[in-house]
Amino acid sequence: MGQWGGILGLETGIVQAPMGPDISGPELVAAVANAGGLGILRAPSQDYPGVLKEMVARTRQLTSKPFGVGVILAFPHEKTLKDIYAERVQFLQVYWGDFPRERVEEAHKAGVKVLHQVGSVEEARKAAEAGVDAIIAQGTEAGGHVIGQVGLLTLIPSVVDALKSYNIPVIAAGGIVDGRGYVAALALGAQGVCMGTRFLATPESYAHPLYKQKIVEAGYDSTEYTHMYGRGRWPGAAHRVLKSPFFENWKNKIAPDETEIGQPIIGSTTTFHNKEEVPRFSGKVPNITTQGDVDSMVMYAGMGSAHIKEVLPAATVVRSLLEEAQVIIEQRLHGLLETQLKHPASTML
Repeated sequence: MGQWGGILGLETGIVQAPMGPDISGPELVAAVANAGGLGILRAPSQDYPGVLKEMVARTRQLTSKPFGVGVILAFPHEKTLKDIYAERVQFLQVYWGDFPRERVEEAHKAGVKVLHQVGSVEEARKAAEAGVDAIIAQGTEAGGHVIGQVGLLTLIPSVVDALKSYNIPVIAAGGIVDGRGYVAALALGAQGVCMGTRFLATPESYAHPLYKQKIVEAGYDSTEYTHMYGRGRWPGAAHRVLKSPFFENWKNKIAPDETEIGQPIIGSTTTFHNKEEVPRFSGKVPNITTQGDVDSMVMYAGMGSAHIKEVLPAATVVRSLLEEAQVIIEQRLHGLLETQLKHPASTML
């Protein structure tokens, strides 16, 4: 069983995944931080100068607790990293690319801890060798862009075993939305969990109301792993999305070389004060400002959507997850262990 309690100097082992481009804004990040978790802003692309500093300042107005910023390494990020270090944000989450030792040391000199999200044992080992402070191991159950090809049940123990000599926490990501998932992750050897979809379905997230509604209505088979959206901007980046009539109609029709570029416009959205058109097959999710054919826009979501039954405040999500996990560990699992010790034969299949 993995560590029960806080990681990286935090009160809990709960991390809120950065969701973008602006879904995990200051309100959500601060709410998670105030509840004892690690809230993470999604760094805007360098096309939005000054926005990161604005987001950090707003978050600090809402919380005095530590929080982080997530950076996608597949896109230009040099200036973004400099801004993060200049702002002395406590945590940096990096994803989809290498972050070598010299980069980690640069972050550490600025007083920033580094969490590297990976999808394989090889990536995890490379990140650990670079000196990161924690590994987020993402299974294919995760919503949004998914870098690996392995589910959590196999990935987490494999990463934990591979990193035994490094003494850094492994955080499980992918399909976890409640205390059951938290306990399962701990049993596999993880020391914390990272959740995106569960925090998307909160009042504090900047997701469109229809997006949140679709999450709550999702069933056990309502998501699919695909390459259909946003592949002009981010080629080869697989992602898990909510199925929709639009998706089902197009997933086998879209040509291999077809992208969102040059497609009909299906709506508009305002991102970081800039109003932008949304073409068909765009990889940009609908936020609270989005107008148009929202039903036909991409909605990233993990397989755990099936277990999200209502939109709840972020603090309630953190508290209920911890309470559920504690009940499972102290009552259900303890009771099962006592029964097995008293009547070992009766518990065998």
